[in-house]
Formats: sequence, structure tokens, C-alpha cells
Amino acid sequence: MAKETGRKLVAQNKKARHDYHILTTYECGLVLTGTEVKSLRQGRASLVDGFVQIDGGEAWLHNVHVPEYSQGTWTNHSARRKRKLLLHREEIDKLSAKTQETGHTIVPLSLYFKDGRAKVEIALAKGKKEYDKRQTLREKQDLRESNRAIAAARRRQRAQA
Repeated sequence: MAKETGRKLVAQNKKARHDYHILTTYECGLVLTGTEVKSLRQGRASLVDGFVQIDGGEAWLHNVHVPEYSQGTWTNHSARRKRKLLLHREEIDKLSAKTQETGHTIVPLSLYFKDGRAKVEIALAKGKKEYDKRQTLREKQDLRESNRAIAAARRRQRAQA
């Protein structure tokens, strides 16, 4: 069997980028059971309600939905169990100190395979207010409209030339 290389995206949390200001990101490994890995390789997972909590000096990923493996037997995993994250001690201490501050949380951004190993990208984030979300949407829309106007002007120039 050939060794896997590259990055294969399994799940992405687009809602996190809408609801939070992303301050810093970390890539970390996951402690998984065999049926969880097989289910992830089928490309099935959801990060929507996920969050990271630090208990006893260890980082735990909560509420991430990895559905049961269809060919699994009694050894199948539970879909929403908490999973241990593999991070360096300094990173855990830094995240723990930051989450003590008001409004800071740790959210998963994406779940993927990197060179055959399951990884999750987590982010230290600060919650956005409602007006921040509207401002972000307005900026996106303005950028889209300006790009459309530039493209239309270029098309007109080519048509005249």
C-alpha cells in the first residue's frame, strides 16, 4: 500500500469564521479509534457545534459529530464523544491562559488528513457582535461588487479594441 501524501479535507467549519474573530490558529493531532478513522476517510464529519475545552492540562474536542462506521460491529464509537487533542505543553498553557479572558474561546476550523494522519485546525477566537457580522458581510459584498465592475469594464475595453 502506498504512503498517503498531501492534505485531504474532511470537514470545515465555515460558521466559525462568520461568528468569531480568529486570533491564532494551531494544527493538532487527534486521538481516534479505528472506526472513527474509517468513518473520517469516507469524508463524513461535522464541526458545526464543536468547541475545545482544557481539563487537567489536556485539550479535549467536544461536540464534533463523526457518524458511526457503517460496516462497524459492536466496537463502533459513539458519534459525539469527546476526543483528546495532541498539542505541546506550551501551546496548551498559552491557550488555557487566553481562554480565561472574557470572550475568548477555542473553536475547530477544519478536520483533514495530512500525510495519512488525522489533524484538526483549531483557533483561538473572540466572539463577534451582531454589528461586526453585518460589517463583515457588507465588506464581502462591496468587494464582490467592485470585482464585478472591474471585470465588466475590462470586457467593455476588449470589445472596443
